[in-house]
Amino acid sequence: MRIAMWSGPRNLSTAMMYSFGARDDFHVMDEPFYGAYLIETGLDHPMRDEILAVHETDARSVAEVCGVELADRPHLYMKHMAHHMLDGFPLGWAEGCVNVHLIRHPARVIASYAAKREAPDLRDIGFEQQTALFDRLGGIVVDSDDIRADPEAMLRLLCDRIGLRFDAAMLCWPAGTRSADGVWAAHWYGAVHQSTGFAGAEGPLPDLSGREAELSAEALPYYEALWNRRLH
Repeated sequence: MRIAMWSGPRNLSTAMMYSFGARDDFHVMDEPFYGAYLIETGLDHPMRDEILAVHETDARSVAEVCGVELADRPHLYMKHMAHHMLDGFPLGWAEGCVNVHLIRHPARVIASYAAKREAPDLRDIGFEQQTALFDRLGGIVVDSDDIRADPEAMLRLLCDRIGLRFDAAMLCWPAGTRSADGVWAAHWYGAVHQSTGFAGAEGPLPDLSGREAELSAEALPYYEALWNRRLH
């Protein structure tokens, strides 16, 4: 089984990668198209130089790796950012995957993202791109709030839906870094490196203002369209 887990940034995506990586039957990949995305867009993301120095930057080469069957583990879990899949990047490899779409309310995404990188726009947070990917590839939608509220129930439900045996190892992991982490982990993964499992339910939505509130309103219709199709 090859799982392509699509999400935007700041969306429980690394914890989900650690969850599947805690199983002994999965190999995991961390945002394999990030380098190609940075080269193509020219964006000045945190740790851009370090990322380009050590990660593959040719989208076709990345796509070939994503489509290869593994020899050492039965299953592959790929953490993908929806906004990394730019027009012209190969996507045929995903048609043979189990596609899962991880969503989070845009107000929460924007509040978290803005703390790490200033002035995000709609292209940065991936809601529009994720909707387009769902329209093309289909798949299963899961909301991060539902996972945080009851990790075992939601992971059992997800595993059942995709035909995978549930493994209790998915509920906890050791604190610290992982060999599969992208080099960008030093900037983005501080909280999850301190974790040993899924955090509990979140509180009220953040109170946004100005451009951040406007951006949340722009993203909300995309989120709601996917939320209405969520697994529950």
